[in-house]
Amino acid sequence: MLMVNVHEAKARLSDMLARVEAGETVVIARRNKPVAQLVRTTQAPPKEPRRLGAAKGRIVIHPAFFEPLDDESASLFSGETLSPEDPLNPDWKPRP
Repeated sequence: MLMVNVHEAKARLSDMLARVEAGETVVIARRNKPVAQLVRTTQAPPKEPRRLGAAKGRIVIHPAFFEPLDDESASLFSGETLSPEDPLNPDWKPRP
């Protein structure tokens, strides 16, 4: 069994996972007081990958989604112009 403090656990997570895969238990501590255990899982990985298209017919995209944006809306995505009310506008000032 290996005991490490949180700082070391964050820095060496990959190494600790390798040790856990080899069957070792890692205890994670905060100020040398055990808080959690890192142990190998007993859960088997899924036997088959998820099917593509499983949500077919459950999601509806409104036809308006594909219509072109007006110039004002399109400029918001390109960053060409910012409205005076937009906090990202360099000339923006909070309302009193």
